[in-house]
Amino acid sequence: MSTHISVPPQMLLERILTLEIVRVTERAAVSAARLRGHGNEKAADQAAVDAMRRELNKLPIEGTVVIGEGERDEAPMLFIGEKVGINAGPKVDIAVDPLEGTTLCAKNMPGSIATMAMADGGTLLHAPDVYMQKIAVGPGYAKGVVELDASPADNVRRLAKAKGVDPSAITVLVLDRPRHSDIIQGVRSTGAAVRLITDGDVAGIIHCANPDKSGVDMYIGTGGAPEGVLAAVALRCIGGQMQCRLILDTEERRERAHKMGVLDPKMIYGITDLAKGDCLFAATGVTTGSLLSGVKFRKDVIETETVVMRSVTGTVRYIKAEHRQLEKFHLD
Repeated sequence: MSTHISVPPQMLLERILTLEIVRVTERAAVSAARLRGHGNEKAADQAAVDAMRRELNKLPIEGTVVIGEGERDEAPMLFIGEKVGINAGPKVDIAVDPLEGTTLCAKNMPGSIATMAMADGGTLLHAPDVYMQKIAVGPGYAKGVVELDASPADNVRRLAKAKGVDPSAITVLVLDRPRHSDIIQGVRSTGAAVRLITDGDVAGIIHCANPDKSGVDMYIGTGGAPEGVLAAVALRCIGGQMQCRLILDTEERRERAHKMGVLDPKMIYGITDLAKGDCLFAATGVTTGSLLSGVKFRKDVIETETVVMRSVTGTVRYIKAEHRQLEKFHLD
């Protein structure tokens, strides 16, 4: 039985933008990849930011950065609220992480990506740069199969039951941080496996969407709120569930969140609270990881691999590109 997805015409991102956002993440990835292994996180991130902003400003959109490098006073470029594009075309929300896994890139370790999302104007959560509790699973389960406030052990058992397997057949992805020791212990107490990652929870959450390929069934942990919104866009495109809560544990953070429109600091956000409407997601590999191959510099060719997704059609494309006109990767 085919399910027809209906989206009002005013909420349809132009199809042409699907390929345009690939160019944006490709440029950012190539710029960051030139600094792989140099040990300078700031320089690699700045190179990706510069390249991404240059490309965004060529797009036929009226874009507003809602997830960016930080608030205006702490980020000179791609700050939250910055307008991008040529100011003609659809009004869109932009979420960017020009270099997810800055440490991975600086140390030339696997899994660093350049990523961005685009959605209809006013449909992405304006998340402050704070921590966020997150739980995510892939498609094919009844709504609410796992819950943010259930214990890790309980969530493993619930997912195993829904999948029709023993808990020992479940693998949970967790960021390797001291704050997650209770989560790791809880998951392992059921007989389930934990896969630890050092950085990069956008890519981590995307792994849940295809357990057969990635071997990951669920993501649990606390990471950045901006990355949570980016991951939600990707999961919206490929199916899956996600629940999140902002960690607003100081008066200053609550105030900052309130200014950005967060009225209930304890609210649990579902996937469509984070990303509504039609949205696009793209990520290009900087260093080779389990999600994407990294940038390869050949004698006369630069190779990139990008995944691009669209929620309204559920289409996921992997684009392996060979770039021969290398001048386009140099500063304008």
